[in-house]
Amino acid sequence: QVQLVESGGGLGQPGGSLRLSCAASGTIMRFDVMGWYRQTPGKQRELAATMSRGGITNYADSVKGRFTISRDYAKNTVYLQMNSLEPEDTAVYSCYAYYVGNRFWGQGTQVTVSS
Repeated sequence: QVQLVESGGGLGQPGGSLRLSCAASGTIMRFDVMGWYRQTPGKQRELAATMSRGGITNYADSVKGRFTISRDYAKNTVYLQMNSLEPEDTAVYSCYAYYVGNRFWGQGTQVTVSS
């Protein structure tokens, strides 16, 4: 059993910052990939950022230079530092983890960017 629990969403100001956290619990201690996807109403879920076990990162073009993903392997946690927030970043952000062909998702956390 794997559980991904997100925290840190909420309301952010344009130009401001928010930090998302996702803590994994269960039997898998070192996921191949962890990251974040996001979805807005009426649109498909899209990649925000992922990080492999080896530290290779992948960012959506729209967040490059503004968002930073990191992992704490000892805590089995992935973070997303979101800076220079834009209203277009408003979405439900879901934590994602991948291990040997298995995909796991968190319940999602709402991020709203508005003044």
